[in-house]
Amino acid sequence: MRRRLLLPLLLSACAPAVTSTTPVPPPTPAAPIPPAAEAPVPAAPAAAPASFLAWKDDFISRATAKGFDRAFLERELGGLTPNDRIVALDRKQPEFSKPIGSYVQTAVSADRVAEGVRRRDTSGWAGPIEQRYGVPIEILIGIWAQESAFGKVQGDFDVVRAFATLAWDGRRRDWAEGQLLDALTIIRDHGIPRSRLTGSWAGAMGQTQFIPENYLKLAQDFDGDGRPNIWTSDADALASAANLLATAGWRPGESWAVEVTLPAGFDYSVAESDKLTPSEWGARGVKRADGSYWTAKDQAAQASLLLPAGAQGPAFLLFPNHFVIRKYNNSVAYALAIGQLADRMQGKPGLSRAWPVEQPLSKDDRYAAQQALAQLGFDPGGVDGVIGAGTRTALRAWQKSNGLVADGYLTAELVGRLRAQAALPAAGAPQ
Repeated sequence: MRRRLLLPLLLSACAPAVTSTTPVPPPTPAAPIPPAAEAPVPAAPAAAPASFLAWKDDFISRATAKGFDRAFLERELGGLTPNDRIVALDRKQPEFSKPIGSYVQTAVSADRVAEGVRRRDTSGWAGPIEQRYGVPIEILIGIWAQESAFGKVQGDFDVVRAFATLAWDGRRRDWAEGQLLDALTIIRDHGIPRSRLTGSWAGAMGQTQFIPENYLKLAQDFDGDGRPNIWTSDADALASAANLLATAGWRPGESWAVEVTLPAGFDYSVAESDKLTPSEWGARGVKRADGSYWTAKDQAAQASLLLPAGAQGPAFLLFPNHFVIRKYNNSVAYALAIGQLADRMQGKPGLSRAWPVEQPLSKDDRYAAQQALAQLGFDPGGVDGVIGAGTRTALRAWQKSNGLVADGYLTAELVGRLRAQAALPAAGAPQ
């Protein structure tokens, strides 16, 4: 469990809220959702800071004005204290970024693929879910595996306390308060005990890690017991993920991405910018790595080129469904892992080009690279230590201007060149 997000970055695995248009089965009398096995998370013994108590009193007043019963709010929030660990996790940026190849290879393990195939082939819900929502069941099982290890690791943070902590801390107050109101709505209106609302430190819940907003808008009662249960019902959890992707624009019958080969002398600077049909990419010498033909639906779609590990790693044409996966978690690595898991479960061959051995970049290196690019006139879109599309675009432009292979892939060697060109101190040098 990450996070993520992608969002209000979907932290962990949560996606931006979208409105569901998919009908749910006719309701039957709702079966109670049992409390979680563990007892409700107790408040910390230390007294809450005065600033937290002031925020909580103000929040209760504002929530009451929106129609919540004050007695209900005081009962659910009474004795609540902030969780210092959540504050630290929200502010922390990893010292080293895990190379994308390492991330994907860890996610797409042989054991995980085998477990996914077993779950698909022994369930009674796989075919019906795919038929109703149009999303390949292997994509959904990949999300299930990545988000909660097939439901085994759902997180044990009290979601109400998590969002109260994030709201009080203030970095994303409006978003966190909205999620807190939604969590309280789930307790009040959906018969789900607070002890069941446990999840990641960022508030994502259940087997497919939904934030409360997405639960209210998108969760599905696929097993027909009268209530969406993303915690203990495999069918409800995966149908809910399917509804999110379908509502976000999943295009049935189209690929999510396809590995390709590039000709000698290819202009790598067009990566993540040009959008062309497979035939148009073919005119530039781009071919499917597996040597097979494009389907009619793929031929009609526009795709962009991605070099996630630079010129030395595998290359992909990304179709619109790749970006739909990123509505679940806005991460290139995440979408590649989910798609590759699905491909392996479908029996497709592995990558023809291996991931290169990559050196992790430190936080200081990432900041220095962005700072250098900005000073040299190549806007990375901000200096935040996150190597996203803006930084890769700026890096490609800098590489091209310096006669380098413009693949947009940041390495330790390039960090050194950028530091030197921008006259920044070397790593570890006194400031």
